Amino acid sequence: MRLLVAHTNMIQKTVTGLGPAGVHAAHLVLIELTKAVVKGRFDDVEPQLAPALVQAARDLADSRLADSELSPTMLARQLNVSLRTLQRAFATTDESMTAYIRRRRLEEARLALTAPHSRLSVSKLAAHWQFADSSHFIRAFKKHYGQTPTEYARSTGSAD
Repeated sequence: MRLLVAHTNMIQKTVTGLGPAGVHAAHLVLIELTKAVVKGRFDDVEPQLAPALVQAARDLADSRLADSELSPTMLARQLNVSLRTLQRAFATTDESMTAYIRRRRLEEARLALTAPHSRLSVSKLAAHWQFADSSHFIRAFKKHYGQTPTEYARSTGSAD
């Protein structure tokens, strides 16, 4: 059901930018997705449903970023699809589920570093956003943003 809701929300957000052919295609996908929900089977989902499945997985992941249980397996279970089905859907995008989760956690940590009243230490940020330890977090942050978390906070005026 989450998949159906996510796809419907995606259509609502983008319908104004779609031409008649795009609207028609979106409705066809919605019909196929509804059939899959009614049948309760997504393992045989057609490739055209992959964007809706990816969006549903991203939405669910975004709502659980601080959850230590967040994983591709958990997302598949919550969306009532096999892990392989979810992996095939993400194969149509430019990043894996794991890479998406890591990137989003880094983005949230970066936002926390620059929050006006947030004075969380790097180790507390690492723990909150489910990085194995502060060293792993610092390396991942530097690889993604080109600076350590402390350097980033200083460059934005967020660190004293």
